[in-house]
Amino acid sequence: MTAPSEVITPSAAEAVAAGETVPAGAAAAATPLPEVDISDEALARVGAQLAATAEEYDRSGDFPWKGVQAVHDAGLLRLGIDARYGGRPLSPTDSIRVFEALGKGDPSVALVSAMTVFQHVLQARDPFWPDELYRKVVADSLERPVLLNAIRAEPELGAPARGGLPATKIRRTADGWVINGHKGFATSSEGLSYHLVWVATEEDDPLLGHVIIPAGSPGIEIVRTWDHFGLRASSTHDVIYRDVEVPAENFHGLTASAQNPDAGFAAVGIGATALYIGVARAAQEFFLRFAHERVPTALGRPIATTERIQTVAGEIEAQIVAAEEIAFGVARRFEDGAPQAVERSILAKPLIARAAITAVQTAVAAIGNPGLTRRNPLERHLRDVHCVRVHPPQEDTALLIAGRRVLAAAAPVTAAPAAG
Repeated sequence: MTAPSEVITPSAAEAVAAGETVPAGAAAAATPLPEVDISDEALARVGAQLAATAEEYDRSGDFPWKGVQAVHDAGLLRLGIDARYGGRPLSPTDSIRVFEALGKGDPSVALVSAMTVFQHVLQARDPFWPDELYRKVVADSLERPVLLNAIRAEPELGAPARGGLPATKIRRTADGWVINGHKGFATSSEGLSYHLVWVATEEDDPLLGHVIIPAGSPGIEIVRTWDHFGLRASSTHDVIYRDVEVPAENFHGLTASAQNPDAGFAAVGIGATALYIGVARAAQEFFLRFAHERVPTALGRPIATTERIQTVAGEIEAQIVAAEEIAFGVARRFEDGAPQAVERSILAKPLIARAAITAVQTAVAAIGNPGLTRRNPLERHLRDVHCVRVHPPQEDTALLIAGRRVLAAAAPVTAAPAAG
């Protein structure tokens, strides 16, 4: 029986199952990383820490280091690290639980954290980091926040999810690669330890992929362009790369035809949408407190005692429950290996977005001016929740994919012409 700290190659695992002796070197030991408490109680504590500084960072637009440090201290930035490096998988349902809790506290910090965790998930499923470099990432993650993100969008291209080749180019040199380009909407930019930049080689049939660039590399310029309606502390600025050099092993591209979307990433990626359910829960929390504290002179009792406000409270709860049921329902489909999980996840995103936005808008509409007053957090929640719409798949894309699929399935079968 192997120790929990051992990682066994598939061939070695088969040998163990058959009762055979495993040759020396077939098993690679990995020191287990410290356990991460993701109980509801622990997540609520971290969320409360984030909420304590959310207003401060929303007003300043500075990088939310206090919140990121709190997430790091809780070990949540290490979620998704593969067992080969001492970690353990992050399930789809746990991804929803974690990021809903963080989103309730501060969605900017939640998004920054999600981008890092999702890179660990991708590395676990389809390794592309140089092994020695990734082991350094894991080791450093025990000591300080190590933030990662895929930097993909460009001012002219927009989001790569809609197609097109990046204008950011990577060129082979005698010692490695050199990168030149301009990226936009680079979440976490000021706090990143590594930029994973979506690039293309300069051939007619270019190689595409993410090149790993350490944040301290010469030639990186962060341009503070992020002056946004919501998620103001997410540091989603532009980044310019001028003759940035990296070693050869930091890039392994594939042609466009060889790119393969990872359904496993979609499974945990729904957590990035779930963080906005957390925003709706935060808005609900303020609404309920306000309803109990607000006592109009003409009424003489809290507005929470009126049927109108009780009905509004029910509508808010209904929208949030709908969003949670969709998110967890799709997550369970992934965990059960259901064949329609990916199809459902594409539509889950706009449905969750609609419900979360409706919940917050309902709260604002019911209480009037206090809901739009900056000293109250509901105004911030209203701004933040609308940012859910910009994450892929955007609503028009999701509906187009779903519409084409159901129309194709319902298309009449054309009989083959008779022979002769």
